[in-house]
Amino acid sequence: MGYRNDLLSSRAIINHGSFALIPPDGLVNNVIPHFEDARISIIASPKLGASFVEYLVDFNPGGGNRKGFGGNGVESFVYVVSGELEVKVDDETYILKEQGYLFCPPSKSMTMTNKSVNNTKIVLYKQRYIPADGVGEPWLVCDNVKNLQVNLYEEMKDVTLVDFLPTSVEFDMNFHILTFQPGGSHPYIETHVQEHGAYLLSGEGMYNLDNDWIPVKKGDFIWMGPFVHQATYSVGYEPLSYVYSKDCNRDPEI
Repeated sequence: MGYRNDLLSSRAIINHGSFALIPPDGLVNNVIPHFEDARISIIASPKLGASFVEYLVDFNPGGGNRKGFGGNGVESFVYVVSGELEVKVDDETYILKEQGYLFCPPSKSMTMTNKSVNNTKIVLYKQRYIPADGVGEPWLVCDNVKNLQVNLYEEMKDVTLVDFLPTSVEFDMNFHILTFQPGGSHPYIETHVQEHGAYLLSGEGMYNLDNDWIPVKKGDFIWMGPFVHQATYSVGYEPLSYVYSKDCNRDPEI
């Protein structure tokens, strides 16, 4: 990166066990076994307070993870921000283009390879699956956001929601894209047991995190822990949109 021309500063906010805002300019490259020709940053983990692990990965041409990611009780998910990725599960091969995604169930692992001539940027996620009595295992899901139904969020015409995975109780998590047109907002400040990991795909906004209003923009990552106040306004000239995880369909243990 070379020498800076200004004072060292950061927009990052880290409140362990509560919430975090992680902008792209502070990310570092993590070396992780079996990830080759890639720049990978761990943006959420139990060390932060999250119950999952999330990564931003930029694969060079030919880069990938050919050893296998997930499995042995760990479910995994990949979303292509830009580029094209080949994903293999068992003997099946899936080609994920921009906005393509794949959910891999906890009994299986996936390999990933960037076979294109350009870099491929992905959001990668894993968490330990929570089984439920009398409920079967979730199944592999592969699709592209362009094929999915866009729904109004809370009946508001300037806020839309896309669900990636089935809402069936076999799934203990889901991914969504929430999009706010300029001036759009949540209808109320949410407080709930679910936690989120949200990667901002476009736009700018003001996000309420634990009742502090914080400016956010494209490229930021937000972790929201359970019961943290959360809501946003979209500001600027383009929609504020983010892809985010949510735990669901399970009764909390005591």
